[in-house]
Amino acid sequence: MKRLKDTPYYHRAIHEINYSFGDFYLFDTFIVGEIHENVHASWKDHGRLITEELSNLYDNNGKDLVYISNRVNDYSLVPTDWKKFFKMSYNLKAYGIISYTKTGYFNAMLERMFVNTKLRWFNSLEDAIQWVSEISDSNVFQPISKRASI
Repeated sequence: MKRLKDTPYYHRAIHEINYSFGDFYLFDTFIVGEIHENVHASWKDHGRLITEELSNLYDNNGKDLVYISNRVNDYSLVPTDWKKFFKMSYNLKAYGIISYTKTGYFNAMLERMFVNTKLRWFNSLEDAIQWVSEISDSNVFQPISKRASI
């Protein structure tokens, strides 16, 4: 399990948001979220706050963004809350889940039933970030000075 802070990608993040329930690392075309241990993530208590703040920072409804859930901690979420996310006219270009356990993989399968966007599972953060590079219009691996910022 790798936290984003323990990789070379951490220094390429253009912004970091730390909440009491998780940390979010913002890049030009994607976001990596790491929810803290034992949190029960819900739309009401967590999702709405994150979504509103990020849509303001990126100045869009998320349609050009990829969200990567780096599940380095054990936590739970309400999979049906994805319906509330989409009902509020928010969107994602794609959604990546990095799961390090079999239980995490099965939870992601359940979550897939409620996500109406491209979803893919990964075993490593590196693979997920490479995937973002493949599906995005920008190369996340080029030097920061050549990329646009928020």
